[in-house]
Amino acid sequence: MQPEAFSELFPLFDVANPETVEWLLSVATEHEYPADRAVLMEDAWGNAVYFIESGWVKVRRHAGDGAVTLAVLGPGDFFGEMAILDESPRSTDVVALAPVKLLSVSAQRFIQTLFKDSQLHHRMLQLMVQRLRLTNFRFQLRNQPPAIKLANTLATLCEAYGQSSEEGIAIFNIPQDDLADVADISEEETSKIMEKLIEKGWVKVDEAQNAILLTNTKQLSQLAGKS
Repeated sequence: MQPEAFSELFPLFDVANPETVEWLLSVATEHEYPADRAVLMEDAWGNAVYFIESGWVKVRRHAGDGAVTLAVLGPGDFFGEMAILDESPRSTDVVALAPVKLLSVSAQRFIQTLFKDSQLHHRMLQLMVQRLRLTNFRFQLRNQPPAIKLANTLATLCEAYGQSSEEGIAIFNIPQDDLADVADISEEETSKIMEKLIEKGWVKVDEAQNAILLTNTKQLSQLAGKS
């Protein structure tokens, strides 16, 4: 990937020096994984930072014999940065939801990059604060009705990863069990609410493109409490 395209895809690097991006790409390693393949095992956190070029992944927390999806990440996002500073054992892993292409940069080299480029360091702090605010907002929604929780999850994914199409804003067709986990509601509630949103014409599922189309983002955002 060319430095200009990399900076355009990843908001983290939109203020970085071109030399920083070129050097980072020169030391990065490319990875490709099919759907359902583990991308990052729980014992590998802290070794590198991963950047999603294309495809989607889910971050899971293991609990007993099962696992709960904590987050769904798409193109232009990254993961693994917190574990570089936090050396405590992890009980989470990352699994590809769709065929995914990643770039990884070792922890040592990424930290070196942050120290060399103050603008990049500041941008990283900004994005980490944004993630913290999003986590806090989701916590505030814990007692809200399931429909509001799901609408907020869809609206947030749309803001982060949505792609414009003729029929609306498209995001990946996330499996309902993962969507339910992220929204913190049951899978049965997710299925019923999605049916209602489809009936209202606010959402459409395009099986051929493996996408969820948000056809009325204004109403969805209002339901989510974002406007």
